Amino acid sequence: MEKKKVVIVGAGPGGLTAGMILQHRGFDVTIYEKAGVVGGRNAAIKLGQYTFDTGPTFLMMKFILDEMFAETGRNSEDYLKFHKLDPMYRLKFTDKQVLVTDDHEKMEKEIEKIFPGEGKGLASYLKNEEKRMKYLFPCLQKPYSSIFDMMKNPLLKALPHLDLGKSVFNALGKYFKPEKLRFVFTFQSKYLGMSAWECPAAFAMIAYIEHKWGIYHVIGGLNKISDAMAKVFAEEGGKLKLNTPVKRIINSGKKATGVELEDDTIVNADEVIVNADFSYAATSLMDKKQVKKYSPANLAKRKYSCSIFMLYLGVKKKYDMPHHNVFFAEKYRENVEDIFTRLKLSDQISFYVQNASIIDPTLAPEGKSGIYILVPVASLKGNIDWKKEKDAFRKRVLEEVVKRTEMKDLMENIEEERVYTPETWRDDLNVYYGATFNLGHNLTQMLYLRPRNKFECLDNCYLTGGGTHPGSGLPTIYESGRIASNMICKKHSVKYKEPSSLNDKF
Repeated sequence: MEKKKVVIVGAGPGGLTAGMILQHRGFDVTIYEKAGVVGGRNAAIKLGQYTFDTGPTFLMMKFILDEMFAETGRNSEDYLKFHKLDPMYRLKFTDKQVLVTDDHEKMEKEIEKIFPGEGKGLASYLKNEEKRMKYLFPCLQKPYSSIFDMMKNPLLKALPHLDLGKSVFNALGKYFKPEKLRFVFTFQSKYLGMSAWECPAAFAMIAYIEHKWGIYHVIGGLNKISDAMAKVFAEEGGKLKLNTPVKRIINSGKKATGVELEDDTIVNADEVIVNADFSYAATSLMDKKQVKKYSPANLAKRKYSCSIFMLYLGVKKKYDMPHHNVFFAEKYRENVEDIFTRLKLSDQISFYVQNASIIDPTLAPEGKSGIYILVPVASLKGNIDWKKEKDAFRKRVLEEVVKRTEMKDLMENIEEERVYTPETWRDDLNVYYGATFNLGHNLTQMLYLRPRNKFECLDNCYLTGGGTHPGSGLPTIYESGRIASNMICKKHSVKYKEPSSLNDKF
């Protein structure tokens, strides 16, 4: 029997996941990637002898990644070396700092030391958010092709645990009174590119995920995950075409039939999976007559995540500071509202610093460091002129980093540097509005109301990545790849197992 042919547009985490699973299950899969490396926003950046992750810098829910390798009969640890982090990260305010650990006894003592009388709230938080997680995560592993899918289990059972109408910040008020302590468990809404005051309360479970299962560094950087997936894909016989941009998705009426490459080559396929940034794909790769639902005018009305300003610095010195560090602006809520509501450059900045060289010697030459600095900023739905602001903002960021971290002599030790502004994300990585975390995760853009894994506007077309269901973040992007794969298998009567229950993980 002739194998069904699947074309995947983009070798990001979602496309690679779908590629290796479908190739293993007997499909003939080709992935087309415009860049010279795999990974997309999970690719490596090489600056001289330094290596950086473009985007994600730590892995949550490692067991989800393990499952993706298991789908192909493999063990992730045969391909990757994982390092569990303790403390997970340091959170630094202008007057105090918190070392966050997934050791619950140590964490309770840390809270009690810094916020006297509040330590007891941790047990209550963990108990209630575990219940929320048990009900909600299975909903993120299911497709929502029909409005009737919203009426099925497990979603119906999960509804009472959504805390509809509340934000993540509100939800944390049940456990902790001090505002700064709530920040310790709500800043994770930034992983979705959202404000803790707007992010739906259901996502209060993100911090629980960290405290339950911990977080991991991958030696060599998280980009090694994409490399490992590409290796599995090749071992299975999949075809990966780098430096091969796709010009458009070809369709006959509503049916996707393949792709046209930048060099005008036509590639026919039985199924097409799109792993490009969703809004970019809808406006630049798809037949506008078929995707009127996602026209530029319609997309402009939708909510988007923030963007990020990035500094990747090769530094000729090692610094004695934790692997992950988050620094909050003194007026944190004002800073957040500038980013998400006023869409302007804030008078203050909050920022994140990764100092991975402290535990990973593969990222920089001996005695040196790769320093990764991330600053949340407004998406390009605002009117910030980054060509004008870039240099001055870089200077502000570096001055703040020098002032608030152990790296007092950072500026004189920089020997390699790359800067990403929101315009870089838009122009070089095709990220719509430079919104690095894709479409917002408000309730009107989730589940059935988010672009669906079996794309509603084109038949034979499937979506993976952070812009589709279940959403942003590596574990959910991997799930999007598995969901698309399972739907294609179901259509062609190829046997597969439904995702395993989380019950054995608690």
